[in-house]
Amino acid sequence: METLTYFLPQVWFAILALFLFLYVLLDGFDLGVGILSLTASSEERRGILMTSLGNDWDANETWLGLMGGALFGAFPLAYATILNALYIPIWAMIFGFIFRAVAFEFREHSQQKLLWNLAFGAGSFLAALGQGFALGGVLAGIAVDDQGHFVGSTLDCFSLPSLLVALTLIQGYVLIGSTYLIMRTAGTLQDTHYKTAKLAAWTTLLGAIAITVITPFFYDYARDRLFSQPLIYIFAIIPILGILLVWQLLRSLDQRREAAPFVWSILLFLLTFLGLALIVFPYIIPTQVTIYQAAAAPSSLVFMLVFIGFLIPIMLAYNIYQYVVFRGKVVTSQYGD
Repeated sequence: METLTYFLPQVWFAILALFLFLYVLLDGFDLGVGILSLTASSEERRGILMTSLGNDWDANETWLGLMGGALFGAFPLAYATILNALYIPIWAMIFGFIFRAVAFEFREHSQQKLLWNLAFGAGSFLAALGQGFALGGVLAGIAVDDQGHFVGSTLDCFSLPSLLVALTLIQGYVLIGSTYLIMRTAGTLQDTHYKTAKLAAWTTLLGAIAITVITPFFYDYARDRLFSQPLIYIFAIIPILGILLVWQLLRSLDQRREAAPFVWSILLFLLTFLGLALIVFPYIIPTQVTIYQAAAAPSSLVFMLVFIGFLIPIMLAYNIYQYVVFRGKVVTSQYGD
């Protein structure tokens, strides 16, 4: 039983990390495309951008719902505390989802599309901003009492480091959205997103460097973690790998390759997630509550694990099948080859 008590929370921490990564990756390019739609120079171009998402974006958000349910079941204390602490950014994210969902459907049937275009783009931006402040708030740490209950202010997540995290996350979404559109568009519209991808790559890199530099100064636990043995060697390698990935990304954009920029962007997101996981683990609420303190009973974790073990392959297979079936470019006579 002691082995299960120690091992099962680690398994569920890894499962939650997988769900979060898949959500950020898949819905990330959706949000990026939505933000980019605000810059489209014509209604026809904006229509191509939104059509490229038509068969994907609903399924992509499923991973967020699955992660929320898994967090509630596996770490109920963390679920309650985090939602209380991040009340404002989470509601901002939910309102953003509502705006973009309604706008996406209503736009297709509206004669005057301007309002729905703005709602879709603004909703995407608001959802990404809310996620950024939520991430910044978790990294900053959440004030709790001895029982792990939230005792801070709902405004604690709004700080300079959280703002920097939010803006960098938005740039990351624009980057992966641009590289996705490179694969799905052609002609002058594709040329435009080669440019937006290159710009977003630089701004994301600058934001990541700024976060890396200021994090040890603002957060004591992160500084202790970064400079502890043997993690200091791993954290020294991660920025080097990140710069190499950005260099490969920029190189693939200069070479006008279509799939490679998207792959390099995925690897950048994966590297970032690994770095964050190493900083946070074993805390589920940095730096107050560990995964062992917040975990549900071992019997509950085992019961959930049996069902989630069947669900994950099904959902992955569905997502893969969906992208294979609806692969290819969205073009018109003006922007196609």
